[in-house]
Formats: sequence, C-alpha cells, structure tokens
Amino acid sequence: MEVVAVVKIVFSLALLGVFGLFIHLFDILWLKPERLRAKLRRQGIRGPQPYFLVGNIPDMKKKKKKKTKSIAAAKSPNDHDYASMFFPFFEQWREKYGRNFMFSLGNVQLLYVTDPYVAKEISLCTSLDLGKPAYQHKELGALLGQGILTSNGALWAHQRKTIAPQLFMDKVKDMVNLMSEAASLLVKSWDGKIESEGGMADIRADEDLRTFSSYIISKTLFGASYTKGTDIFIRLRALRNALNLPTKTNREIWRLEKEVNSMILKIVKERTKDSCDQKDLLQMIIEGANSANIGPLTSEQFIIDNCKNVYLAGYEPTAIAALWGLMLLALHPEWQARVRAEVFEVCGDKVPDADMLRKMKMLTMVIQEVLRLYPSSPIMSREALQEMKFGDIHIPKGVNVWVSVLDLHQDP
Repeated sequence: MEVVAVVKIVFSLALLGVFGLFIHLFDILWLKPERLRAKLRRQGIRGPQPYFLVGNIPDMKKKKKKKTKSIAAAKSPNDHDYASMFFPFFEQWREKYGRNFMFSLGNVQLLYVTDPYVAKEISLCTSLDLGKPAYQHKELGALLGQGILTSNGALWAHQRKTIAPQLFMDKVKDMVNLMSEAASLLVKSWDGKIESEGGMADIRADEDLRTFSSYIISKTLFGASYTKGTDIFIRLRALRNALNLPTKTNREIWRLEKEVNSMILKIVKERTKDSCDQKDLLQMIIEGANSANIGPLTSEQFIIDNCKNVYLAGYEPTAIAALWGLMLLALHPEWQARVRAEVFEVCGDKVPDADMLRKMKMLTMVIQEVLRLYPSSPIMSREALQEMKFGDIHIPKGVNVWVSVLDLHQDP
C-alpha cells in the first residue's frame, strides 16, 4: 500500500509539474502577447488577428505570394516603389488599419509606425529605455555579438562614447585621401578591363564596390594591418551568408565565428606586443575595452564584437548606396551629364578633397535622392525596455517598434 501511495504522489507531482509548465508556456506564448495587444487596442491601434505560435507570418507569406507577380508585372524600370513589391502586407494593413498598426511575428508583438510625428519623436529619443530588440541578438549573435549594433543600456552608451568620436566630421575628412586613392585604383581597373575587351566589358560593380568599401574600412579600423583585415572581411561575409541559409549547419557557423574571432585577437596581440602608438579606430576600441563599463563582457569579447560591428555597419551600406547611385545615374543620363560637368568644374584635373566635396551641390543632391529612394535600412527597429510614450501612444514594455523609413521617404 505504501508503494502505491508513493507512486500516486509522484504521479500527482509530475502531473502538476507538466500542467504548471503548460500554463507557463501558454502564458508566455499567448496570454502575455495578448495583454500587450489589448493595451494597444485600448488606444485605438488595430491590426490583423494573429495565429497561435506563428503570429501573422502565414498571412504575410500568403499576401506576398499573391501580390508579388502582379505588382512586378505592372512596374516600370523607373518605378522606385519597391516596398509594395517586397512588403505588400504592410501596404494593405496600412490602408485597412491606419498609419500605425500592430502585428505579430511568432510571439513577438510589433507596432508599425508610419506617422511622421510619432516617428520623429522615436528617432530623437535618447532614453536607454528604448533599445535594440532581443530577437535581433538571438538571430545575429554569431555575427554581431554584443557590439554597438545590438547592445543596450550602459554597455551601448560606453561603446558609442568609444566609437562615435572616430566618426566625427574632422576625422572623416582625414579619410578623404584614402577614399580618393582607393577610388582611383577602382576606376583604373575598370578602364583596363574595358580596354582589354575591346571597348565593352561586363563589370561586377556590386562585388567591386564591396571590395572598395571593405578596403577603406580595413584601413580605417586596422591601420597598417589592413591586409589582415581584408581576410577578416571575407570570412565575415561568409558567416553572414551562412546565417541567411537554412541549410547551413551550426557547426559551419561556429567554425567561421571562431576563425574571425581568432584573427581579430591576433591583430590585437601583435598591436599590444609592438607597443604601437597608432591612433586608429582599433586602438580606440582597445582602450575602451579597459574600462569598467563593459558589463558582463570580457575585454577580448568587447574588442571582437565591436570590430565586427564596425565592419558590417561600414562596408555594406556604403557599397549599396554607391551601386544604386551608379544605377540611377545610368537610368538618367541627363543628370549624369550635369553631375559630371559639376565635378570637372569644381575639381578640374585634381583629385577631390573635403573642400571640393562641399562645393558639389548637385552631386550632394543626387546622393541624398539615392538615400531617400533606397535607404540603407528600410526599417528602424527598437524595443520598449520600459513603458514609454510617443505622441499619444503609450507603448507597453516588451513591444517592438518598427519605424518605416521607406514609407516616410516616399509619403507625398
């Protein structure tokens, strides 16, 4: 009888444990997200009804599959409204629910903002209570770690204080000669290829511009060790591609991450051993790693993460903006002729410097138009780490906020 009683007790406890776990998971996966949605609904913010576990992902896939072909067929080559092609669900939800609406990705609750006044308040917010989304670190942890692009709070503030001074205008001016040198080499390589192929050649401008921007970032970040920095760049691109492919194994991602980390540390150890007095960005990061403000990170991890962050934040947006600029000038030869005439008028046969660049008003206007049509980041993503208010909207803690840069740039 005693054995039977013990078995019943154990079984009851196990049953209670399973039931408790079920309640806990149900709370996390449904009740908590529903509470967040209810707080937004009470303020008049609406959105599509999500499904359990998957949120609105099935709807998004269905709408994109249904609309992409018809939208693509209707677009002309000069139509820059690509948002309706790649994100038709956002356009439809905005028409149905208004400028600001909510939706779900799994159990992540998002507030999509296109109201310019609310977006302005969010973009100007300096509170540490508005931080980077937790899902971003989970998805890109191997690539970005806890660097400036994914960290929050005091750690982010310290990283910004360390890196930002190196990107002020007086520092950027010092890079103009480096950029001019790299650009001259790139143009000469294109000229040589065209000449060798009889006046016409296929040029992989995207690859060449990525190499161009990575060279500049490598020189800026690693100084004299830029050749080793180029090797790091190659592996970082491979790591990013591995993260984007569902067929890649965790083992390959782990291997690439380990290689990148060891290569960065090797440069740092050589720098420390040689007692180098270079004042490049790497040196500033090394000095920042010796601060007590890096929280749970080790000094080595602080250096590794921020080197990777600077690389990825610097090379890709620059290369993509330059590529779109070349494409748009090719589509509009009349503007290409105007910009070309301005460059010759200001520079003559000299290499451009910082003062000359300031005088190129038409070129500046073209660059700004390129960035308006094709921003480097079409969506600004943040998470409310505490309850916050922007405009008339009270945003509950845990809600992710997406500000649509695309909509703001193209809203008449």
